[in-house]
Amino acid sequence: MKLWGGRFEEGTDSEVEVFSASMNIDHRLWDVDIRASIAHANMLGKVGVLTGAEAQQIVSGLKSLHEEIKSGKLELNSAAEDVHSDIESKLTEKIGALAGKLHTARSRNDQVATDLRLYMKLEISSLLQEIKSLQQHLVETSEKHLHTVLPGFTHMQHAQPVSLAHHLLAYFWMLERDVDRMEDAKKRISVLPLGSAALAGTGFPLDRQMVAHELEFLKVSENSLDAVSDRDFVVDFLSAGSLIMIHLSRLCEELIIWSTPEFKFVELSDRVTTGSSIMPQKKNPDVAELIRGKSAKLVATLTGALVLLKGLPLSYNRDLQEDKEYIFNGLDTVRSSLRLMLVMLRNAKWNTEAMKKSLRGDFSNATDLADDLVRKGLAFRQAHEVVGKIVSHCIKNKLILEEMSLVELQVFNPIFNQESVTCLEHTAVMAARTTEGGTSPKSVATQIEKAKAALA
Repeated sequence: MKLWGGRFEEGTDSEVEVFSASMNIDHRLWDVDIRASIAHANMLGKVGVLTGAEAQQIVSGLKSLHEEIKSGKLELNSAAEDVHSDIESKLTEKIGALAGKLHTARSRNDQVATDLRLYMKLEISSLLQEIKSLQQHLVETSEKHLHTVLPGFTHMQHAQPVSLAHHLLAYFWMLERDVDRMEDAKKRISVLPLGSAALAGTGFPLDRQMVAHELEFLKVSENSLDAVSDRDFVVDFLSAGSLIMIHLSRLCEELIIWSTPEFKFVELSDRVTTGSSIMPQKKNPDVAELIRGKSAKLVATLTGALVLLKGLPLSYNRDLQEDKEYIFNGLDTVRSSLRLMLVMLRNAKWNTEAMKKSLRGDFSNATDLADDLVRKGLAFRQAHEVVGKIVSHCIKNKLILEEMSLVELQVFNPIFNQESVTCLEHTAVMAARTTEGGTSPKSVATQIEKAKAALA
């Protein structure tokens, strides 16, 4: 059934039918389409556009349709033009010509925009729970590794020792920013377009606030032209989703590197790795690599959505039909990546001995030796030069900095004392970083409490 065939004398070309159909994409909107239609029908009954009996019959038919589709008794028609026309067709079969009154004071333009916003609002709420689950695991793992020391890197070179807890919590705070961005996007999504009709509003006495309240939107749109053509909220979501994927990709990159024989910091479970068809010894971090690869997919969907919108005149244009593929792909990719990241981390085995061993002779304690000289009165630039010479001496003579004796240190500067030797232990270096946000166990314990508060 076409919703628009009255003025046409010829049927649509079969290739155009296939080319323009969106049922294969927008079928997942069936639930929110029915919910929005129920709210619209209730409102039409309240304002007198429909009689109370008519509204009640339409709502009853819609609820019955919802139950039948949900239970699997009734299937969506894959040959339909879109999910909206399919739902209306099914409602007509159920209650007759009265179904045609449901579309009073409504266009597919504001109907589609409403469905999409309602769908995304619900999906983002679900997505936020996935993020929180991953954050919760990061906190729980961090509590177990307050004193686990490993190299911190800059430029992929050993820089200063940090705790594994501190390292993992960096990702917690990245995800917390992602939560903020998603919550912010959700607020802008929660604007009701229904009642804007095709582009100019309608002459019927609608109560848009009633519909907004029933569908739990924060407010109604202010301009009907903008309402039917606005897809900024799509870009908002895809932008936030892209950053989530980039954060997950960064963590995956580290897990991939850390699981190599050269590092051995972590062993990934058989559940999230695969083997080689030719090399029996291989254990490949496929899930981590796929998440890293799928991050590109989100960036591509964001770029696609931006390009889709850049040249569109007001108001609605059929180009906007393509937005749903970006949204659905984005939602599915982010959700599956978050879930599999959690599976990967829950089953990971952290090799704390390998982490500790990798610190030996890495000079990541050199800054603390310079700081020791500063505390004894030297300017930092002078201290930096002295310790630089000590490092050069160790490299040339294959010495370990933390194993140097006080006598050896005093050759380079006589103000070194026994405290200077003590400060070179990597655990002492980590424990010395007591500033707020630092890597000392005390500072990280405070950070964990803040993370728990954020989750609560």
